[in-house]
Amino acid sequence: MTAETSVPSSTALLSGADRDGGSNYTARHLLVLEGLEAVRKRPGMYIGSTDSRGLLHCLWEIIDNSVDEALGGHCDRIEVTLHEDGSVEVQDDGRGIPVDVEPKTGLSGIEVVMTKLHAGGKFGGGSYAASGGLHGVGASVVNALSSRLDVEVQRDGSTHSISFRRGVPGIFTEAGPDAPFDPSGGLLKGKKIPKARTGTRVRYWADRQIFLKDARLSLETLHARARQTAFLVPGLTLVVRDHRRLEGSEPTEEVFRYDGGISEFCEYLAQDRPICDVQRLQGQGSFKETVPVLDDQGHMIPTEVQRDLSVDIALRWGTGYDTTLKSFVNIIATPKGGTHVTGFERAVTRTLNEALRSAKLLRVAEDDVTKDDATEGLTAVVTVRLAEPQFEGQTKEVLGTSAASRIVAQVVAKELKAFLTSTKRDSKSQSRAVLEKVVAAARTRIAARQHKEAQRRKTALESSTLPAKLADCRSDDVDRAELFIVEGDSALGTAKVARNSEFQALLPIRGKILNVQKSSVSDMLKNAECGSIIQVIGAGSGRTFDIDQARYGKVIFLADADVDGAHIRCLLLTLFQRYMRPMVEQGRVFSAVPPLHRVELVNPKKGQDKYIYTYSDNELRQTLLELERTQVRYKDSVQRYKGLGEMDAGQLAETTMDPRHRTLRRINISDLEAAEGAFGLLMGNEVAPRREFITSSAATLDRSRIDI
Repeated sequence: MTAETSVPSSTALLSGADRDGGSNYTARHLLVLEGLEAVRKRPGMYIGSTDSRGLLHCLWEIIDNSVDEALGGHCDRIEVTLHEDGSVEVQDDGRGIPVDVEPKTGLSGIEVVMTKLHAGGKFGGGSYAASGGLHGVGASVVNALSSRLDVEVQRDGSTHSISFRRGVPGIFTEAGPDAPFDPSGGLLKGKKIPKARTGTRVRYWADRQIFLKDARLSLETLHARARQTAFLVPGLTLVVRDHRRLEGSEPTEEVFRYDGGISEFCEYLAQDRPICDVQRLQGQGSFKETVPVLDDQGHMIPTEVQRDLSVDIALRWGTGYDTTLKSFVNIIATPKGGTHVTGFERAVTRTLNEALRSAKLLRVAEDDVTKDDATEGLTAVVTVRLAEPQFEGQTKEVLGTSAASRIVAQVVAKELKAFLTSTKRDSKSQSRAVLEKVVAAARTRIAARQHKEAQRRKTALESSTLPAKLADCRSDDVDRAELFIVEGDSALGTAKVARNSEFQALLPIRGKILNVQKSSVSDMLKNAECGSIIQVIGAGSGRTFDIDQARYGKVIFLADADVDGAHIRCLLLTLFQRYMRPMVEQGRVFSAVPPLHRVELVNPKKGQDKYIYTYSDNELRQTLLELERTQVRYKDSVQRYKGLGEMDAGQLAETTMDPRHRTLRRINISDLEAAEGAFGLLMGNEVAPRREFITSSAATLDRSRIDI
């Protein structure tokens, strides 16, 4: 057992033997972890986790150092190679890590960067005007968490190299991380090269003592991140090579380069049809902050310095309903936002409200539009650049610099107002379309709220506004209550007898519900089947959905095991994913798995059921072979269920509804962006991509799964 202090760079360990007597706890029980020891002891604090995400974070700590060179105009090509032996190599044509001796430590520049926490060229302000690596721990953390790391630097007309084992400098006498290691070695000077040739090459093997055994770098995620970086740094070429030969695959190489910058990035992210051109909002501002600065004697003196912050935003509104917002600070993604995103959203909402009032599109009696109204259908890329931004944590997911909110808001308000009030013909029509879309979103939200308030009830018997066709349960225990959405009235009759009315409720739907991926919110609310489902669940829909108000702990789709049943399940899932997503995210949506066949035994043995149910043709074949092998007789007329209506109540309860015997398939979302893309492809308005998907996937179809 351990007890930890809250100081990141040191950890106090107390042995279990001394816990009984508190008076025996003295300073000798404290273990101080110096330097990279703290990183190896608590890696999650520096890279977030030790799974695949942590591996990717390590790689991007190295890549970001090269990208910082590109931001400064010193690098235009970065090559990333995933080697077959599990190592990763990053090479750039930047200035190269300094190799001369740092006077305070007496170590070479490479050793300082690779072994000292909070050391680097991004603190003093003389090397980088804007950088993503502000804590000076990126390269040293990767070094600490690598079983081997090799650095080769080209600068000053020579090649310089050094290796490390788990943060300790030295020399490997052979290739690979398990090669003999001499810790007495240091920086080696190699062959001469032309003085104009510069750059840094880092190759490392992640330490499997630290990372989980199944942690792997995802090529798809790496490509997405490389593409994103190439968008954010116009003119930078990023090459990603994969030589791992996973599952027998051939080596691949992808090259990413985009000269259009974030305007091109915004177009790439947008999935819907535009109602205005991509607007570029650019500007800058300055602010003062007090920071500790080293004087000539090495003392930290609080000094007030002036910072410049540049803002560059690309945005456009489309016909869709989802909001896509990507934010970056010095090209480092901030997925959890921060002060720059807060300023952007506040300014967009305020500026749109002013424009709507000025254009008389928002009536005097109507409330202001909200942030969600203003950003519906918006695709935006928000980037800011400044020296020494204040991030929250080493993973840099949230910007904390308070002045960014004010400066971003000023730039957005000025530039967006110019677009919305432009008198040019094209801009005027586009701005009008944007304003009308925002007003429509606000009125739809109000209508949805009114719909929700009118139809919600707190308990099962409190209101008579619920659909008459709902066969509700008696229990008011939400965690225990289950709602079965049943396909058709014929199956409903059987299900009513088969259910346990204490905690199982039934809601029948007729045929196939509306495809909400293609429809607006108002169309969805007008649809009787969709409205009934939302009304019965009782938690609202869309942005106003409150999962704490949901009346059922489980929602179960009960449809036939055929193509039509699969289509109905897909339509129902589309409704939940789009308008009641927290139900799916919390794992409260299920699909019942009814059997396809029933085998009746002639003379079942003692303890053996008279009926055996199977759920696929392959399982049926295996079952029949097993019965023949064990010489158990069965009737030749194996019953195949074409629908739930063919089962009697006892069979339906035994196979599909009784919690003691049934099988449920939980529906969840592991990757939100991938799920959004799948729903857009399969259920959206664009026909051509869906036709191409169906055509290309036809060859891989398992024909036995088709109900012929």
